[in-house]
Order: sequence, then C-alpha cells, then structure tokens
Amino acid sequence: MAVTKSRPAVGVALFYGVAFSLAVYFTFAAVQGDYGLFRRAEISAETQVLERELAAMKVDVARMENLTRRLSDDYLDVDLLDQQARSVLGMLRADEMVIR
Repeated sequence: MAVTKSRPAVGVALFYGVAFSLAVYFTFAAVQGDYGLFRRAEISAETQVLERELAAMKVDVARMENLTRRLSDDYLDVDLLDQQARSVLGMLRADEMVIR
C-alpha cells in the first residue's frame, strides 16, 4: 500500500483566516465605529447635557419675557421701572443715603 501524504489545505486555512479577519473588523466597527456603541453612549450623554442647557435657557427666556411684559405700555410695573432707572442711570431718591 502506498501512503499518500496530504498537503495542508491552504484554501481552507485561507477561508478561515479571511472569515476571522472579517469578524474581527465588523466587531471592531460595531463597537468603535462612527455608529458604534461608544459613539452612541457619547451622543446619549451629549443629549442629556443639551437638554439641561435647554431647560435653563427656557427659564431665562420666561424670566425675560416676564420683565419685558412688566415694562410694556399695556402693563407698567412702577417698582420694576424704579429699579431699572436706579441701576441704569444711577439715580437716588431724595430720602436715601449712599454709603461707600
């Protein structure tokens, strides 16, 4: 009987090598890529920060709208007008004293 020597299956090894390389590449892309898990976590954290900033800005806008309405022609708040005149013009009433 003749003993046949089997040569290494280069095609099979090449196939498994390419398949493993593709699996590693796609796994890396799923974790680190532009649309990966880490980027998704960054976007989620950034969304929370921006939502907090938006809420703070909405509070500021509401405060400014209230002050604007209180100084409008339709509704005039005399105390607010007095406060603004004092701060902008540096005016005092006759019965006040300034201590420096």
